[in-house]
Order: sequence, then structure tokens, then C-alpha cells
Amino acid sequence: MYRTIADFASDWKYEPAAMLKFITAVSEPSRSQAIVPGGRTLGFLTWHTICAVAEIGRAAGLTVDGPHETLTEKTPAPATVGEMAATYEGSAKSLVSAVRATWTDAQLGDEIDMYNQKFTRGGALAMLVKHQAHHRGQISVLLRQAGLLVPDVYGPTKEDWAKFGMPAQP
Repeated sequence: MYRTIADFASDWKYEPAAMLKFITAVSEPSRSQAIVPGGRTLGFLTWHTICAVAEIGRAAGLTVDGPHETLTEKTPAPATVGEMAATYEGSAKSLVSAVRATWTDAQLGDEIDMYNQKFTRGGALAMLVKHQAHHRGQISVLLRQAGLLVPDVYGPTKEDWAKFGMPAQP
């Protein structure tokens, strides 16, 4: 849970950059890659994660630019990965601006109703960050299955070890 807006804003400087590495790692042909037949695809998971920034922000009571995805209705994804990345960048900037303009540090401990659950405002922001990390993990598996490079975010990937002149770690 975040107790200050500055702490959230500090984390949010890194999170969108990390997510953009994953969005731009997706190739157009790989968007249909699924873990199992009929399962969520790389394109779907990427777009879902993008839409969630505005969706979770709105559910928390903020005015956030971006596509609106509900639990029952899916917003169609843009035609290109580049458009997906641009949409994400806009939503990510809008979210942090909305937090700064709407909430105070003292309000981050206030409870709100979100998705039929009680969250603090600071907890809702933490949930959004964790939601992105959760789906980046899924996206990394699909990128690997599609034969694409997995971006480094919180540590080196298999390919990064070679850059360091070291054998790949299992």
C-alpha cells in the first residue's frame, strides 16, 4: 500500500518504462501466441494489461484517459503494437497526473469500494502495480514461446548473462 503520492509516483516512473519494454517486444505475428489452445493470447494479455490502467484508475474514482474495459465487455485492441504502446503511454501519464491532481497523502488511507471489495486508495494503486507485474510474468512466458526476447525488468534474462560475459543461468 502506498502512504504518500510521492512514493507511488516514484514507483510509477519505473513501471510504465518496464511495461513498455514488454509491449514493444511483442511482434505483430506473435499476438496470436497462446500457452494452450483456446487460452489467452499474447495480444489479449498485453491489451488487457494496457486497458487495466484506465479501468482500475476509474474504479478507484480517478479520471484517467484510456480505453475502458469492463469484466464483461472487451475493448477491441488496436491494429498494431505501436498503437498499443502509444495508448499505454497516454494512460500511464494520465493516471499519475490524476492521482496528483485528485488525491492527497492523507486520503491514501481512505477506504473505497472497488470491484465489490474494500481497498484503501493507496492499496488500489499497489494492486494496479501488482496487476501489471502479474501479467508481465504471463507475457514473458508467451514471448519466450513465440521465440522472442524477454525484456529485463527486475533482473537479467537468459540472454543478458551473455552480455555480461557469463554463462546463462538456469
